Amino acid sequence: MVQYGVLALLVLIFAVVLSRAIRIIPQASTGLVERLGRYHRTIGAGLVIIIPFVDRLKPLIDMRERVVSFPPQPVITEDNLVVSIDTVIYFQVTDPKSAIYEIENYIQGIEQLTVTTLRNVVGSLDLEAALTSRDSINTALRVVLDDATGKWGVRVNRVEIKAIDPPPSVQESMEKQMRAERDKRAAILTAEGEKQSQILTAEGARQAEILRAEGDAQAAVLRAEGEAEAIKKVFGAVHAANPDENVLAYQYLQQLPVIANGTASKIWVIPADLSGGMAQIMKAFKGS
Repeated sequence: MVQYGVLALLVLIFAVVLSRAIRIIPQASTGLVERLGRYHRTIGAGLVIIIPFVDRLKPLIDMRERVVSFPPQPVITEDNLVVSIDTVIYFQVTDPKSAIYEIENYIQGIEQLTVTTLRNVVGSLDLEAALTSRDSINTALRVVLDDATGKWGVRVNRVEIKAIDPPPSVQESMEKQMRAERDKRAAILTAEGEKQSQILTAEGARQAEILRAEGDAQAAVLRAEGEAEAIKKVFGAVHAANPDENVLAYQYLQQLPVIANGTASKIWVIPADLSGGMAQIMKAFKGS
């Protein structure tokens, strides 16, 4: 019975030792092995065997690119305005040994270095330059951070500024300025529209006057041509009928009342050959 107990104890000890000796490292992770408290080797993904109670596996390090968003930081610009800047850092561990042994917490170190660098860069700019120079600020931050974190075994791939928030009073002034600019553009567009409308209206009226004048001219030409044709036909008919002097004298007398009935007539003009016409009429009546 005692032998079975000892055997069970040995099996349990062997299982514990085996479980501590075998490690499985997942993909995209890296581990550091310390032997008797000192760095021994770096292990990659897969099945790894270590010596129990002699070797110790440090916490695994993720080798993928990581994204860390830091809380908004107050920064004073060159014109003494306090702005709140929110940043995002894209970084990747390239040397696990340096990331573990060169700094206690590389993420906290990156955050503090980002805040310090951000204050130095933005502190040399006024508010307007800071709002319009995000790309240059991002580039300056990335260069400084990548150079400083290189000894930590970390590479900073990109730095992005998510937001730059001016003080509330400045935001209100900026909103008023933006509204004024929008109202100005709207007034300009309205004036341009009214101007274009007036131009089109004047152009339409001018075209209408031209067309009306052309129509009146064509109508006058047609009337003149009609009257000329009518006169031509009348003279043709008169010449074809070959009237004698008596008929012409009679027609002449019939037109005298028409001339006298004119509403604008103030003075009557007696034709000089009226006596001659009367003589021809009297001669015609005597002959008949």
